[in-house]
Formats: sequence, structure tokens, C-alpha cells
Amino acid sequence: MKRSLLNVRKASLAGEYSRNIHKNTLTVGMQALEKQIQSILSSLYPPEEAGKAAGLLVRWIDEARSLSPNRIPDPGWSSRDIVLVTYADTLSRKGQYPLQTLSEFLMSRCEDIVSTIHVLPFFPYSSDDGFAVEDFSSVNPPLGSWRHIERLSQNFRIMADLVLNHVSSRSGWFASYLKGEEGFQNLAIEVSPQADLSRIVRPRETSLLTPFVKADGTRVHLWTTFGPDQVDLNYQSPDVLLKMMDVLFLYLRHGISMFRLDAVAYLWKCSGSAGIHLKETHALIKLIRLIVTAVRKDAILVTETNVPHEENIQYFGDGEDEAHLVYNFTLPPLLLHAFIYGDTRTLSRWASTLRTLSGHTTFLNFTASHDGIGVRPLEGIVEPDELRRIIRRIRENGGKISYRRDFNGNRVPYELNITYIDALNGPETRNEADLARRFLASQSVPLILPGIPAVYIHSLLGSRNWLEGVRQRGIARAINREKLDMDEVNQATQCSDSFRFRVFQGLSKMLRTRREQPALDPQASCEVLKIDPRLFAVRRSCPQQTLLAVVNVTYQNWITSLPADGISQKGFCVLNKKTIDMNRVEIGPHEIFWIQPGCLEENSNEK
Repeated sequence: MKRSLLNVRKASLAGEYSRNIHKNTLTVGMQALEKQIQSILSSLYPPEEAGKAAGLLVRWIDEARSLSPNRIPDPGWSSRDIVLVTYADTLSRKGQYPLQTLSEFLMSRCEDIVSTIHVLPFFPYSSDDGFAVEDFSSVNPPLGSWRHIERLSQNFRIMADLVLNHVSSRSGWFASYLKGEEGFQNLAIEVSPQADLSRIVRPRETSLLTPFVKADGTRVHLWTTFGPDQVDLNYQSPDVLLKMMDVLFLYLRHGISMFRLDAVAYLWKCSGSAGIHLKETHALIKLIRLIVTAVRKDAILVTETNVPHEENIQYFGDGEDEAHLVYNFTLPPLLLHAFIYGDTRTLSRWASTLRTLSGHTTFLNFTASHDGIGVRPLEGIVEPDELRRIIRRIRENGGKISYRRDFNGNRVPYELNITYIDALNGPETRNEADLARRFLASQSVPLILPGIPAVYIHSLLGSRNWLEGVRQRGIARAINREKLDMDEVNQATQCSDSFRFRVFQGLSKMLRTRREQPALDPQASCEVLKIDPRLFAVRRSCPQQTLLAVVNVTYQNWITSLPADGISQKGFCVLNKKTIDMNRVEIGPHEIFWIQPGCLEENSNEK
């Protein structure tokens, strides 16, 4: 195994790249940018080191601006923006690189329903399905190459993970740290086992500190937030920051323009603190925002912070200086709560509080991901008994529960490991048709809330719990990470008798329809309506359109009237192409309506 990253420059302040840029070689705009960068770095490092690092970063920005593909003005967001989340090798076909297979599937089955592909970590790794990265600069050879990523970026925006918090214990970087090589001496965070770490917020049950032995025989205890194979990086060293920023520039050069900042809330550590949401972490996010938007005006930062809502939205910063998007982590468990209880009141109260700080920020709305359904975001929203009922349902439906340790060392639930489809299964579900209808009803909610929807590939494909994978791998998260044969998937999603067909065709239709509704633009106004506890309803409005979206979260039929404010007494459902009498609407079990003013004839004439 190679001991260092092949294509990443060894950015050490003590090395050849430590020399500063002469001010007279910079444009006025770049000089101003350097001052902004230096101001941020000065809050983290001594003045001399901050100045040198700022000069180096500005030089890299200048180089990247001339090399980066597709430098276009920020086009803004619209209802056409939808993200598909997938591993590079979720789909495979014998004789093809998985990235080729993925590209073929996207072009043949998804080109008209999504705009962005989030390819989960595609680098060489040692564990955690890609999140213990061995080499940030390479595509894992069995998956394909950078050429495949670049080709994919010609048809879709590409979102990739910037795994900032940690590196694999088997990586070249960590091997260089253990040897004490120049530029790597401060890579990891060495902590005395006697240090007071009682206030540290933990997302796992594993020990926070892991012992390692250096090449000279010195025994050290290192900070490992997510487990012994994932060694936390020490951002108190500017060398570490520069190494990771060099990785960022590499991704920009390969056509990646949307960056998921993995586990970013834990980035900066110090004993005696909670080790999460520190001001230094926010400073680093501001720095990354400056860099990516200086290189590509259309670049997007997404923060991944699986925490309660009020903590989560801190990462919008002032609306202009941190994340463009934050994952809407409260939505998946709270939506599940609404469907299990058949009552949308808690969901509606929370949804009515959703606000962003500017036209340059919004939510990434999702229900399922490669991870489980986090339950920390429910803190302060649902009662403990309600969470216990949800957990019982998950276990009844074949799911697993992952835990963490709280401040007192108590074992508390952290996430629900189950496919979202199986999470929604219940005693009243009679058959697969019922389950598909219930699942599609749930998927309509992230499509109608303000923000950009993200759809996990196993949701699109109608995948069920992969219990065999859990048994084989001994990992609870494997339950929704099954590897599928491309040809079998194509056959199943085109066979009208299959569950995959019902889900794929139904969800594809909703996604396709959503992309044509101006009122579902992320910045269009949203009013959460309190029509009936069994219905979740919002009114979305923009100058071009008003849309009333309603979904029944129960197994029962309901007859009700719908508010006609902004809608005539007759409405037209853009999903089923039917005229709706707003005074008397019959809503079937898990039925979905997206209604705009007028009747079928009027809307046909407009077209």
C-alpha cells in the first residue's frame, strides 16, 4: 500500500508550499479574498501561520479558477432540483465498472426525474462502507476511475462527501503520522486518558479514545469519535487543514460542485467542551464556503449534522456565510411518527416553524438515507413514551436500534436501522399494494415542503429490509445497503406485478410532476394548513402558481372540504389529472392531492 496520497500535494507550512504570494501578483478581488481568508484563519492559528496559509490557499484558488470545469454563474434553485443518493456500487452488472452501470441506469431511467447525484464515498476505504477513507485522492479501483465521475458530471450535478472529521487508521496519512514524518506529526489528536472528557457529546457507544503505538515505541491515546478505525483529524494544526483543502481542490478539478460535509459538527475538539458545534467549527465552514464559491459560483455546501433542529439550523450561519443546505434531520422520524400515530398535529406544528435566513439557503428534505433514521432530532418534540412506541414498531417490522452514550454514560437510542418502507408497515397493511400506497404517501411530504428533495436509491427502487446482509456483516446499517443486480432491477421495475414496479413508477411520476410545478420552488411561500389531524396539508405559492398539497396519513377514507383561498371552488389535481370539488373532497387511504385552481378543461386550455 502506498504511504501517501498520490495526487495530493504535501501541504506543510514547513515545506515547499509555505512561501507566501507576493501581493503585487494578485488582482484587487483576490487581495480582498485573501484578507477574508486570513481573518478567518487568524481566529484559529497564530498570525504568522495564518498569513502563510491564507497566501497558499489564495494561490490554489487562482489556479483552480483557471482549471475548474463548468464555471457558470449561480443559476439558483427551482422545483426541478432533486437529488438521488446512492453508493457507486448499489447497482452492478458483470463485466462493467459499477460507475458505468450507475451512469447507464441514470441515463435510461432517471434523466427526467433527478438533477443531482450524490455518490456516497467512492474512495479506497477500510471500514464503515467508505467513510473510513484510506486515500482521499483516488477512486476505489473496483468502482471505476475519476474519468467515470467526470463523465457523470456532464449530465448531472455531482455531490460528493468531504469526509473532514477523520481518516482511516490504515491510511497513508496515518502511517506517516505514526512514523513522525514531516507535515504529519500533528495529524491526530493525542489525549491523556486522565483528561476530563465527561462533557463530550457522543454519537456512538465505542470508546472515545483508542490506543496506538508509534514507530518509535511511544504509546498514545487518540481521539476516535466514530470508532477505532476512524482517527479524528487535528484541525488545530494548519498542516491538517491545508491537506484537506488540497483534497477539496482536487474534487473541484474533477467536476464535483456539491459537497456534503460529513459529521462536520464534531470537527474541532478541545477537552472541557462538548466537542460539538464549537465556534472554530463554524469558522472552518465559513472558510470552505469562501473557497468553493471563489472557484465555482454554483458550488453548494451541505452540512450533515444529525442533531436537534435548533442546533441543526445554526449551520446556515447568517444566511450567506456557511451552508447553502442543511439536512432536514427532524423530518424522517417526525414523519414516521405522524404515520404510526395517524395524526399530523406534531408534524404540522414543527413544519410551520421552518424558516431559512436568505434566498441562498434551504433545506435538504429526505426520509431515508444510507444511515438509519436518527432520533436525536425528536428531542423536545415528542414524548419519551411516543419514541418507545416507534421503537417497538421498528422492532416488530424487523428493524434494529443503534445506541450512543449520553453525558451520564447511559445507553440511549441514536438511530433506527430499517428501510423507510418497512418502518411504515403496520397491522392494518393488508398487502403489498397497501404498503406501496402508504410509502408513496410518505414520500410526497419531502416533495411539497420548502427545500430540495433527496431520494435514497433504495427508496426509489422499493427495497425491503436486507436482513441477510445484517447477518452476514454484523452491521445494523447494512439493512438498507443491499447490493443489487442491474438487470434484475430493470426487470422488476418494469413488471407490473412487482412491488418494485409499484414504488418505482409511483415515485418517478411524483418526481416528474414535481419538477413542473413552479409553486414547489424552494423559495416559494409555504403555509402549513390545519384542516384535519389525519391530513398533512400545505399551500405553496409563487407568482406563477398556487398549489394546495394534501396527503392522508391514515388507512381510512375521509370526506372533507378544502380551503378555497387562492383556489377556485373547482380545483385540478396535477397528479391524477382530475377535477376536484373543493366543497366535498373524498380522500382515500394514503391518497395524495396536489391541487391548483381551475378544472381539467381550463388547465388543458392553458397548456
